[in-house]
Amino acid sequence: MVKILGVACSPRKKGNTSFLIQTALNTIENECETKFISLAGKKINFCTACDYCKNEPKCSIDDDVEAILNEMKEADAIILGTPVYFGNMSAQAKALIDRSLPLRRNGMLLRDKIMGFVAVGGSRNGGQELVLQSLHNGFLIHECIIVSDKETAHFGGTVVGRNPGDAEKDDIGLKTVKNLAMRVLDITKKIKK
Repeated sequence: MVKILGVACSPRKKGNTSFLIQTALNTIENECETKFISLAGKKINFCTACDYCKNEPKCSIDDDVEAILNEMKEADAIILGTPVYFGNMSAQAKALIDRSLPLRRNGMLLRDKIMGFVAVGGSRNGGQELVLQSLHNGFLIHECIIVSDKETAHFGGTVVGRNPGDAEKDDIGLKTVKNLAMRVLDITKKIKK
């Protein structure tokens, strides 16, 4: 069975990003196995560029990242979401991407992984597309296969939500998230055949 991991890269445990990633997973849960991870409350230190992972298949920093990277390796596809902060992804999202370097250096372990992204910002044109492109860049370096939603947005799920609960009222944005989830599932099934 197809395994799809949802990762919410927000410091808020029950904020808009978590709601949106769970919405994506709920949209497809009848057709695949899903798992949700929130980075809220997790200890995720920044990469120190120590190059430990050049010679060892893991990071030298002892925190919650290794368990998250293991889940990412095991999944067939990943839907990752972040809030927009100052026109870019959250610090948690960036730290996770930077700390994923051991997966690249030790066998390109995310190569051909299907990836879809969700960004939520405080206004309709609040930087969501820039954030999605930044996420694309980070995972293209892993040689992942990036997909968008199938009809309503070009780069992934784009949602408006400034305060917790706001995203639930953005019907246009929710459609992009649900369409993205269906597209991630569809492409993953085709590739797994």
